[in-house]
Amino acid sequence: MLAMVAEKKGEPLVARERATPVPAKGEVLVRVLACGVCRTDLHVVDGDLKIEHPVVPGHEIVGEVVGLGEGVERFGKGDLAGIPWLARVCGSCRYCLSGRENLCPYAQFTGWQRDGGYAEFAVADARFAFPLPSGSDPAETAPLLCAGLIGFRAWRMAGEVSRLGIYGFGAAGHIVAQLAGSSGQQVFAFTRPGDGRGQAFARAQGVAWSGGSDEGPPEPLDAAILFAPVGALVPTALRAVAPGGTVVCAGIHMSDVPSFPYALLWGERTVRSVANLTRTDGEAFLALAPRVPVRCQVTRFPLEEANRALTQLRSGGVEGAAVLVPGGR
Repeated sequence: MLAMVAEKKGEPLVARERATPVPAKGEVLVRVLACGVCRTDLHVVDGDLKIEHPVVPGHEIVGEVVGLGEGVERFGKGDLAGIPWLARVCGSCRYCLSGRENLCPYAQFTGWQRDGGYAEFAVADARFAFPLPSGSDPAETAPLLCAGLIGFRAWRMAGEVSRLGIYGFGAAGHIVAQLAGSSGQQVFAFTRPGDGRGQAFARAQGVAWSGGSDEGPPEPLDAAILFAPVGALVPTALRAVAPGGTVVCAGIHMSDVPSFPYALLWGERTVRSVANLTRTDGEAFLALAPRVPVRCQVTRFPLEEANRALTQLRSGGVEGAAVLVPGGR
């Protein structure tokens, strides 16, 4: 099979011919129909997240089940499966036993410790894969498996607020805007300064206001979610939220947060992070998404053009989500 492999920190992915994996006990083998391109993949490729050995990135996988390991009853051949970031947990630590498997210190992650979906085939622990409705569009469904899941968790952490700010309006941002809008929340979208195209895209998603991250919102926010991995935006967002407001940092990696005066935090403002996801998050979001309904705007790339997709994502050249489609499907 063809796989796009991260072999060395900071270098482009390398196209390799690899043996098609064989599902072990409890695993499913899927033929990858689509794999979303996530900012976390950039952190893997760029070396912000350390890789111990060559790895196939990609953790927003939609695939057709073509092989079953011993003991798998959750899926049958021909089923559609979604494979997310969380690949495996220990199941016995205090976090797993208290419903916080996203914090398991022994967790493994798809496209980081385990090979992911930038390939024609992928394997996954069936317990951590999600059954998807037959007939789902693979490319439009793929971003739901991370941008959607992490966005959903971050959105719930922001609370039931009236005015929500979103810093970084990409794949996750445009999904959260739909969730918030369906709940009657006003959304204020912040992009890179001067990014008129991105701001127009945000307005097309129904936000109440869009502008650069160097601008203040027209009225104080009740909460803000940071999808942009820029630590300097933490004090910026604190300035924008009203007393009692929450700033949620939703990325797995962020540049250093600069010092800021205590006055920005005072007034019972809160700064918190989102770490990974739980299977419960996935089940809740995938049940909610079709009721909203969430519609992902995607730009499709052939698998062989994974490096071009990453470059466009890095430069902010993708509206919505980028998705790799093996075989041009």
